Amino acid sequence: MPENWDAEALLRDKAARKALAELYGPGGIEAQAGRYATLAALAARDAPGAELRFYSAPGRTELGGNHTDHNRGRVLCAAVGLDALACVAPTGGSSVRLVSEGYPEPIAVDLSDLAPKAAERGRTEALLRGVARGLADRGVEPAGFVGRMHSTVLPGSGLSSSAAVELLFATVLADLAEARLHPVELAKIGQFAENEYFGKPCGLMDQAASAVGGVVAIDFADPSAPKVKRIDCDFAEEGLELVVVSTGGSHADLTPEYAAIPAEMRSVAAFLGGEYLREVEPGLLVARGPEIRAACGDRALLRSLHFAAENARVQEMAQALKEEDLKRYLKLVKKSGDSSWKLLQNLYPAGSPAEQGLPLALSLSADYIGKKGAWRVHGGGFAGTIQAYLPRKLLPGYTALMERYFGRGCVLRLSVRPSGAARVF
Repeated sequence: MPENWDAEALLRDKAARKALAELYGPGGIEAQAGRYATLAALAARDAPGAELRFYSAPGRTELGGNHTDHNRGRVLCAAVGLDALACVAPTGGSSVRLVSEGYPEPIAVDLSDLAPKAAERGRTEALLRGVARGLADRGVEPAGFVGRMHSTVLPGSGLSSSAAVELLFATVLADLAEARLHPVELAKIGQFAENEYFGKPCGLMDQAASAVGGVVAIDFADPSAPKVKRIDCDFAEEGLELVVVSTGGSHADLTPEYAAIPAEMRSVAAFLGGEYLREVEPGLLVARGPEIRAACGDRALLRSLHFAAENARVQEMAQALKEEDLKRYLKLVKKSGDSSWKLLQNLYPAGSPAEQGLPLALSLSADYIGKKGAWRVHGGGFAGTIQAYLPRKLLPGYTALMERYFGRGCVLRLSVRPSGAARVF
């Protein structure tokens, strides 16, 4: 590694260039060298002469399995080349002070007190404290540090900025404690922090994708030991651009909308004698549909039908990628999107029918891309982003169209990152 952390030294160092290329692609080396150098300079001010360490955790894109993980279903997802990055100096003790670019107040947590704090719910401090507690519960004693942080996984982008931050914190604290935990175990710690400390219900998909890296198929039938299988796939090599389109809209008041989906699915499972829909024979949803309608409501039944179809579809999508059958894969992507729109009903909040950015973006995409690609809602839904696949030659025109409706910079190109959360240098 270079003797100092200025951009020129990073670019001259072969090992550093290789590490940056693996995370961000060959075309991103120079920009990332400048980003790392900036963080290092700021961190050095906070801890003059101290050893500096760099850690990175990627965001994720959901490829299939929309709202299936929380009912122990299957998902297909990928880590992306956008990340949460930290440059830290270990200090020992129990104090953490981390300054994040764009936020006026530093993240400050005393690791000697790992009890949940009501005042921190919904704040980054809750994620850090929760992650530290998750590690402590596994016999890892978290140690203090100071540092600087910068994220290109912007909040509200639909690429799971929260999971990237959780896995970043977990990776930093585990490494400083010289603990080696399996990536899936780190993912569980991140989920615990978000559920119990931050106060947002979520499955394990986001954290698992960030922890493991690459394209992964995950089966959550046994959430204590999810089956994770990597699939070699690079859409760019096939001439396809994978993008997400931000349609605007805040996620701030949508927690009740998100929470209703797993709750309604579980109400149907309970009616049929299970706890989660994965435990229910899919044929019972139709066979006992009239009874389910009366007991749980139409929307709960429709959402359960989505789960059954989507859970099976993930296996088909993963198999299509393994066989390099992109034509079949793209057809399944569109079926996933149709099911989310019609059955899952997570394209806009039930109480805000005037704001339908996601359906509008999907309709525009269908007209423009046609049979040459695919499109679907991305992530939790209700606001935020859609996902699209299209030939590279169509990207400029598609971008111009989307920007007319949703503003400059709304189209974000994604690359699949082969590695998960890790110490970089």
